[in-house]
Amino acid sequence: MALGIGIVGLPNVGKSTTFNALTKAQNAEAANYPFCTIEPNKAIVALPDARIDKLTELVKPAQTLYATVEFVDIAGLVKGASKGEGLGNQFLGNIRETSAIVHVVRCFDDDNVVHVNAKPSPADDIEVIQTELILADLEQLERKIDRLGKQLKGDKKLQPIMDAANSLRDLLAEGRPASSFPDTDTEAFRALNKEMQFITAKKVIYAANVDEEGLSEENEYVASVRKIAESEGAEMVVLCAKIEEEMVGMSDEERAEFLESLGAEESGLDQVIRKGFHALGLINYFTAGPKEVRAWTIKQGSTAPQAAGVIHTDFERGFIRAEVISYHDYVEHKTEAACKAAGLMRIEGKDYVVQDGDVMHFRFSV
Repeated sequence: MALGIGIVGLPNVGKSTTFNALTKAQNAEAANYPFCTIEPNKAIVALPDARIDKLTELVKPAQTLYATVEFVDIAGLVKGASKGEGLGNQFLGNIRETSAIVHVVRCFDDDNVVHVNAKPSPADDIEVIQTELILADLEQLERKIDRLGKQLKGDKKLQPIMDAANSLRDLLAEGRPASSFPDTDTEAFRALNKEMQFITAKKVIYAANVDEEGLSEENEYVASVRKIAESEGAEMVVLCAKIEEEMVGMSDEERAEFLESLGAEESGLDQVIRKGFHALGLINYFTAGPKEVRAWTIKQGSTAPQAAGVIHTDFERGFIRAEVISYHDYVEHKTEAACKAAGLMRIEGKDYVVQDGDVMHFRFSV
């Protein structure tokens, strides 16, 4: 399964530059004017994970397959986008298809880079985007409520969904996102959200895009974004999209040295990928053998049969048992045989909850 993340923000805040760096290729045109991204750009990128690199080093498989993340670079939104301003709400539909959102916020001054306002104001910029997304959800929900009103005449079982829809409409009309709805765990809301894919119900990661000086010392713009992220319980990263793009052509060794010179162990973009992955409660388990070392993505809390089903539905249907070695035990003893000899390979049944980093084999019969 590929995690889908949409990259949003005002025009000219560094979205396409960020996308270019994320995908390690010039897949999105980055230009110094609004709306240079006319169609959504999509790319599948590998999830950075030192654990799979280490397993590859130990096992020496024919191939290595990482977990993946799909990034969608969406044209800059402006005030009035939900009503068709700028490039309009055609792009809001693209956001609905993603699982999470990276909201890029400009946190630097540069008279040579056009901004939609005279001076960057992260709080105002964030509010513009959030308002447009809330209005887009509200408009969509009102159409759904009209349809539900007609359907209720023939199916009274839809009343809980109608009640949830009306309560959510009131909340959105107050300018609050769907993520703040108090009854998100109810069956009615889940059914409604599954169909409508509310944009403001999605997890948000704020990416504070700074200049090079902003990496070493937090400026007032970044502090403003951090305050908003903390108030919303959202993830946040600080990055310099321009520098990240400069690292595109570097080897892994050069990149590591460059990051070290900046006093960083992990690039801002690696943080975006990792935090986007974990914001949705996803984990990886691994399979390791001479043919391949591979990361498999599952929801946290998945049982062994459910994890097996990600490989093939037959594995889940005919599940017998799982053979499990923890990642740390595998690395310490260096081979599967050594782990087994040390009594560190566990036999787990249908109720076993898979842990992040488990190295697994499945036995099944169909």
